[in-house]
Amino acid sequence: MPAPKKTARRSLLITSATLLSLSVTAAVTAAVAAPAALAAPSTPSESPTATPPAQMSQVGGARLGQPGTQVNLAPGVPVLPKDLTARSWIVSDAESGEVLAAHNAHWQLPPASTLKMLFADTLLPRFPRTMQHRVAPTDLAGIGAGSSLVGIKENQTYTVHDLWLGVFLRSGNDAVHVLSAMNGGVAQTVQDMRDHATELQALDTHVVSPDGYDAKGQVSSAYDLTLFARSGLQKKDFREYCSTVRAKFPGAMSKNGKGKPVRESFEIQNTNRLLSGDSDVPVYQGIAGVKNGNTTNAGATFTGVAERNGKVLLVTVMNPEKHEHNEVYKETAKLFDWGFQAAGKVTPVGELVPPKSAQPSAGPSASASAGSAHSTGGSGSKPVASSTAAGGSSGMGVALGIAGGLVVLLGGGAYLVNRRWPLPDLIRRRTRP
Repeated sequence: MPAPKKTARRSLLITSATLLSLSVTAAVTAAVAAPAALAAPSTPSESPTATPPAQMSQVGGARLGQPGTQVNLAPGVPVLPKDLTARSWIVSDAESGEVLAAHNAHWQLPPASTLKMLFADTLLPRFPRTMQHRVAPTDLAGIGAGSSLVGIKENQTYTVHDLWLGVFLRSGNDAVHVLSAMNGGVAQTVQDMRDHATELQALDTHVVSPDGYDAKGQVSSAYDLTLFARSGLQKKDFREYCSTVRAKFPGAMSKNGKGKPVRESFEIQNTNRLLSGDSDVPVYQGIAGVKNGNTTNAGATFTGVAERNGKVLLVTVMNPEKHEHNEVYKETAKLFDWGFQAAGKVTPVGELVPPKSAQPSAGPSASASAGSAHSTGGSGSKPVASSTAAGGSSGMGVALGIAGGLVVLLGGGAYLVNRRWPLPDLIRRRTRP
């Protein structure tokens, strides 16, 4: 598929830890609740409920706080796939922040390793990728039994680049613990992640372990995981790591034929099956990350980002009840297909909110400003419509570089909030038919 003309400008509005556009879009009018009515953080329960609570957070819009499927079906809007079994999911436009459809978006559930997106978004800026670290035995203490590991060894030296490849490709809890040790320890890292989640207005999230390992009270939501992905994707290194299919990882020391010590290496492959493919899941055309997870309590979880015809979507799926092989990826692919068909046709049911630091200062005038930027109509939204017929397509996409240049005024200051998002060449090559 040929690349779009240079004159076609495509902007990707992806939040950073301290900055996100207050997007102004006509399509969201009368569908999104004002962010002034954000819910306070809730106290996490000891274990997730069997059914979604009747009242959930309304961050991003009143409709998103309602249980069940939220979508505005209308003439010309494709129906949602009928065989979705996930306990929670959300489809959103990464550029505008519009939530196209959702199902129990704010249900607090165990996140598994998708929580590593928050870990990476929090710690990535702190260490240069060329920095080297010699692993002490204490760095690997406290890793949960049965954790996914990349194979880090005590008393061996790794670069920060190596460690992040271990986090993203192999979901290595050992790599997470080493980076946490470099950050002052697990407890400090957990606190930093909590603080960053609060800054991102991810109020469904309670961090207990930085690697997403099952822990009492550790929860997030499809909505929050999407916020983490959107923020992380603003960072060049995050984009690179989450879109890398395979890489070489440092192994043990050995001696060559001349008796000199040499460092062996072995190949690691990304466990995101929409990116790397599998026997029953083809590479999703246009996919560019982000992160998967799977634990006993969480089941399978996944957040993905993909581009097609200049439109960039984020999809998060949590815990499909259908326990077939790679089911979380199959349901994600169906939602991507639906989203690309529905984009520009469906009236949104909510939005992805900006970080707190990107909002105008508090006060009546600020509330009015926020209301005009994020349209208010949550209570006047269309009634919930359930999807009962199959939909979606298998059209091909191309993951391309995306440029932006939207300037907004926040608190009297002008900020450039769109940044160029050139997806790695590896992804461009893989996604061309």
